[in-house]
Amino acid sequence: MKKPLVKRIWLFYYEGFRSMTLGKTLWTIILIKLFIMFFVLKLFFFKRELGVYSTPEEKSKHVIEKLTN
Repeated sequence: MKKPLVKRIWLFYYEGFRSMTLGKTLWTIILIKLFIMFFVLKLFFFKRELGVYSTPEEKSKHVIEKLTN
């Protein structure tokens, strides 16, 4: 009898990642790069301009003003 599809997919990836040697290092590098891109850069370079507005109407008005200037 066949195992359910979801379980077969899970086992496929689980066994593949478990037997990797170089791949684990590459995945670690990828995850570190993603962390830097999405968390560290966001803290230093992206402003929270829309956070000061409380209603969606104020936010949309601000965006329209920025786009049309």
